[in-house]
Amino acid sequence: MSQHNVGGDPVATVPRSAGRKSPRIVVDRVGKSFRRGAVAALQECSLEIQPSEVLCVIGPSGCGKTTLLRIIDGLIRPDTGRVLADGEEITRPRRDLAMVFQHFGLFPWKTVSGNVAYGLRVQGRPDHEVRATVRHYLEMVGLQGFEGHYPYQLSGGMQQRVGLARAFAVDPSVLLMDEPFGSLDAQTREVMQGELLRLWRIQRKTLVFVTHSIDEAIILGDRVALMTHRPGRIKELIDVGIPRPRDPEAVRGSPRYATLRRYIWNELKPEVARSGEAP
Repeated sequence: MSQHNVGGDPVATVPRSAGRKSPRIVVDRVGKSFRRGAVAALQECSLEIQPSEVLCVIGPSGCGKTTLLRIIDGLIRPDTGRVLADGEEITRPRRDLAMVFQHFGLFPWKTVSGNVAYGLRVQGRPDHEVRATVRHYLEMVGLQGFEGHYPYQLSGGMQQRVGLARAFAVDPSVLLMDEPFGSLDAQTREVMQGELLRLWRIQRKTLVFVTHSIDEAIILGDRVALMTHRPGRIKELIDVGIPRPRDPEAVRGSPRYATLRRYIWNELKPEVARSGEAP
């Protein structure tokens, strides 16, 4: 493990095989272009994600973060390379992988219960199991009593809780989260970060969490994968190194948080500049 001394406090960057278990997900030299090769989204992108790990992915806008998630989920195929889940190549969507989108992805014509039940119905679960599972996860996210409400009757935070309940209800081994809190106001976003940490403590899923927020990446992640500008590659893997369970406010007040935030921004800033964004 290499060490970078930043402000007197070492920030560890983690090689892919540094003393880890067999990975849950392997992204192996993945490349993807769109518009018949005119737009290269990813190039030689490689990554290993461990069982029960929370890996946060951060990078400039347009660097291929969402494309990477969709490839892992099997929604699109890479042009080059491959993705493995527990040693098996992903060629199509799988029941053991679930995606949570930024804009909730709820069906407006379905009630809260209907939205949470959707994936279970698709899987052909029996009615009694669907009802029990929906009830369990709505209680888990604090939405008991809202079963018959429709999405338009809920706040943004409540809608995102429905999205989390729906994703956890199908019991995936891997949750892929594409900036799920990005459209929420600052206060609700912090509440949902704490909520996700609580749910993860109960059910130790492997999480791949895309975000533009350095703060969010440090609060949630075991490691942070820093991507280059487009075409995206993994520039660096950074070990957060903050013990769990975590209280977000305590984390933000720690010296480690300040060191990590400064280090990640210094590494990210040139990539943002090269992508054409204002730093």
